[in-house]
Amino acid sequence: MKYNFDKIIDRRNTNSYKWDTTPKDVLPMWVADMDFKVATPIVDSILLRTLHGVFGYSSIPEKYYDAEINWWKNRHCFKIEKEWIEPTVGVIPSLSAIVQAFCEAGDKVLIQTPVYNYFNSSIKNNGCEIVSNELVYEGESYSINFSDFEEKVKDEKVKLFILCNPHNPVGRVWSKEELKKMGDLCIKNNVIIVSDDIHRDIVYSDFVYTPIISISKEFLENFIVCTAPSKTFNLAGLKTSNIIVANQEFKKKINRSLNINEAIEPNVFGIEALISAYTFADDWLDELLVYLEKNRDFFIEYIKKNIPELNVIKLEATYLLWIDCSKLNIKSEVLAQKIKKLGKLRIASGITYGKNGENFIRINIACPMKTLQEGVKRLHSAIDLIKANH
Repeated sequence: MKYNFDKIIDRRNTNSYKWDTTPKDVLPMWVADMDFKVATPIVDSILLRTLHGVFGYSSIPEKYYDAEINWWKNRHCFKIEKEWIEPTVGVIPSLSAIVQAFCEAGDKVLIQTPVYNYFNSSIKNNGCEIVSNELVYEGESYSINFSDFEEKVKDEKVKLFILCNPHNPVGRVWSKEELKKMGDLCIKNNVIIVSDDIHRDIVYSDFVYTPIISISKEFLENFIVCTAPSKTFNLAGLKTSNIIVANQEFKKKINRSLNINEAIEPNVFGIEALISAYTFADDWLDELLVYLEKNRDFFIEYIKKNIPELNVIKLEATYLLWIDCSKLNIKSEVLAQKIKKLGKLRIASGITYGKNGENFIRINIACPMKTLQEGVKRLHSAIDLIKANH
């Protein structure tokens, strides 16, 4: 392999949200960023821009749009146009702006829990009400309750549906059939889908990511997709993302909302990083996916063999394992605290992602294998101590 994902990089004292907010004796495997060094072409492009020495206001060059367009074409077999691309500072600010653009205070926004918790703030901060179409847990994976979904989108107060594809935290890559069924129901009931596709590139073999806007011309004209290189290439700190919206009337509304909230200009280094990531770093991603798949398989096998009280949900995408802890009969927030105290391991509590995440925890496996091995040993030790004292 060209890249060394086994290399352990010390991230302490770098203002790392993941590491520097965690006690030194605790291993952080919670927040969704990776412990791997960024692809060399990305680092080189940022260094080159740094050497210029002037970092004033930036415009978006043609190379930026070309890189986004070509990534969609080459990686996801879908042709987008420059006019559809709205650069922004992040997916969550984008979601907030979209809610503001299409909803008024008191309107409702549909989500599918358990789901990324910042969806909630994007909705509530704009004075809207959250409506949940709870995903159906089936022991090994999750499915959509379509009868409930249909009832929810019939409500005239529901203006938007925020989709997560691939889904965080349950790890599903929604099939074309599932997406079409949801999309048809939304169009029938005048509900706009805004799809958070930030994890679209972290999809494992045997699974295929389908952008909802690729399914039909009608979907393209009625739905919106948010993307970013941040999860794919570990660039969250560079605050760069894009909204893909073909409907130009929609785009005008979104642009106005983004401007009101000053969320429309990626920073100078984020621009360079996106261009180099989407143009020169596809080989890094290919190697990353092989490495992450090995991490996933190792973790699952270890749990099956050594911690039968836990059940790891089938991971189709993302580097975030969703783990059923219901056999321990301990609330997830309490369990997370106990794991941190007894095992010196920091993970995410499932209740963070909705009430139906109560019996789950989420663990980030995007780290060198040696770190993962240490993490699963700490988890094992903590669970043994919890069982002995419960």
